[in-house]
Amino acid sequence: MPAISAPTTTADLLAMPDDGIRRRIYKGDLIEEGPHNPESEALGMTVRNRFHSIAMSDITGELYIWRQTLPTPRGNLVSGEAAVQFDPTDDTNIGVDVAYVPPDVMIRQTDDNTVIVGVPTLIVEILSPSTTDKALNDRLDLFDEMTVPVVWIVDTHDRTVTVYRHGQKPAMVNDSQDLDGSPELPGFRVPVARLFE
Repeated sequence: MPAISAPTTTADLLAMPDDGIRRRIYKGDLIEEGPHNPESEALGMTVRNRFHSIAMSDITGELYIWRQTLPTPRGNLVSGEAAVQFDPTDDTNIGVDVAYVPPDVMIRQTDDNTVIVGVPTLIVEILSPSTTDKALNDRLDLFDEMTVPVVWIVDTHDRTVTVYRHGQKPAMVNDSQDLDGSPELPGFRVPVARLFE
């Protein structure tokens, strides 16, 4: 009979070497990603094309401007495969492109943990050429299960943002429209075209 391995914890994940392999935990199972396609990945990390990088920078910039208009205490923006552990009692965690973490979640963070523990108000995922429908749907299912209030799926090729609000049908906006963050991000509104400049 094969031995049953213990669930992987966030502490286990953080103790692993920074060897270029993308890792995440889903319900205690360690998932290692890459290298799958040598042309699009190096050392197991997705090589971000300039369109992906531009969109990430522009979205983070627009969210930063909006964040500055909020009263204190403000939440924080994280980007660049920031690790999120949605529930402190469950070691499921995932890297996200951009997220807005509200002040009530930020205040519970400790200086000895590099992972955001709690549910962000917003998660932004920017599609890469290597993103599969299954991978995207798995992420969306996880975000829904963890009751993330709003998720933006950004397609740099089609210049669209698909908005998933918890408990609602998705809505797509294109580069001739505005992206409205209300009610989750009150006062946030930006022309979609500006996210791809």
